[in-house]
Amino acid sequence: MRQSSLAAVLVCCLTAIALPTWGGVAAAPVPPADTLNAREREAAVKYLEETRQTFLRSIEGLSETQWNYKPAPERWSVAEVAEHIALSESLILQLISDRIMKGPAAKPPAGAPADEAVVKAITDRSGKFQAPEMLKPIGKWATREALTKDFEEARARTLAYVRETQDDLRAHSAPHPVLKTIDAYQWLLLLSAHTARHTAQIEEVKAEPGFPKK
Repeated sequence: MRQSSLAAVLVCCLTAIALPTWGGVAAAPVPPADTLNAREREAAVKYLEETRQTFLRSIEGLSETQWNYKPAPERWSVAEVAEHIALSESLILQLISDRIMKGPAAKPPAGAPADEAVVKAITDRSGKFQAPEMLKPIGKWATREALTKDFEEARARTLAYVRETQDDLRAHSAPHPVLKTIDAYQWLLLLSAHTARHTAQIEEVKAEPGFPKK
């Protein structure tokens, strides 16, 4: 999959460094430098956990009728929105770990959005965007339970990456069709914000007057 296509979408193991011995006694191994500070890492993990829980609560206990209800022919059902969220999870992490971080180091230019601005822009539902073909729902999961299982596994991989990575996420960046250029850490925030954005969409469907009572 090309990086340009992935950009439209909206763990690593620590290895000790072998040091020479001093006076016949091996020096203590020095771990790699932590490229995310504690506040950044904690904030990203917290947001991933929050958006995971909110999304799962939004689809919990729905009947088949509620799961597949469409407010209008051109609008997505809860099932379709949930599929879009689940599809995006792995693709955005792949974009970060396999594309952005393996490309040349390049920080965002001056004037790039702050972390808070990235989250605010993605969660603002006053603007609507067309999903790229690769993220449009096609009924990949036969049941809500199967989708939930795969989403949970994908989010667990994302959380493991954030908790353990020593990648210099602030030193690599990639373009976004709306936000221009943002760094890899902000792409992780975008992943969580994307889940929040579409969880809000699920709640909008559930608030429709015609949404089935059961």
